[in-house]
Amino acid sequence: MQISYRFERYSCTRNNSIFHEMKILVVEDNLQLLEAIRETLIVEQYVCETAKDYTTASEKVHMFTYDVMVVDINLLEESGLKLIREIKNIDPTTGIIIISARDSLDDKLEGLELGADDYLTKPFDMAELIMRVKALLRRRSFSGSPVVSFGDISIDTNRREVTAGTTQISLTKSEYNILLFFFSNPNRVLTKESIAEHIWGDNMDLADSFDFIYSHIRNIRKKITSAGCEDPIKVVYGIGYRLRRDYN
Repeated sequence: MQISYRFERYSCTRNNSIFHEMKILVVEDNLQLLEAIRETLIVEQYVCETAKDYTTASEKVHMFTYDVMVVDINLLEESGLKLIREIKNIDPTTGIIIISARDSLDDKLEGLELGADDYLTKPFDMAELIMRVKALLRRRSFSGSPVVSFGDISIDTNRREVTAGTTQISLTKSEYNILLFFFSNPNRVLTKESIAEHIWGDNMDLADSFDFIYSHIRNIRKKITSAGCEDPIKVVYGIGYRLRRDYN
């Protein structure tokens, strides 16, 4: 279906969703389209934040990190191209999909030269946007593969299955999302705040403490070791956690 700016959402079987709880910022000044995209991404189990203008988006990219940004070039206040320059200076690893009503080759080339990864011309199918997001996340996070491994542990992101050694382990939704976040950032120290902010997005401030992060990580580590594998989640005292192997 073509977008007609009604709240019609594209949905596919959740078991076929490739990445879950990856964080996306949508920047669009058409509020109906902004909400339609947000609802579509939430159905696909992404953490989705929104900004209706350049100022709000600029504040967010300076405060938080995002896996992907969906940016309209034709913002009323400032060009979306300026925002792309800004985010690429802050975090060059952020994936960017441009959306625009202008089917101009010059606009497309300028956006791609600034570091954007893809380009969609309005109107577009929500199904196509989801496919572009998934393909971008595959390329940027896991070299295009739906299965990612670290040591003896592997995650099949198509099936949402985690295997430790030869044993498939059962994780809750939050546990799975946290482990996938670690796999997306191997050997990088992650604070409890960054984990909570990535998983909860704009709702992080509703948490009274980060004790729930400690409980989830403790459960993940216990399930991994119960399957006979070494626990790859290491505590970095006073800071947070890191996914690391202590063996060759």
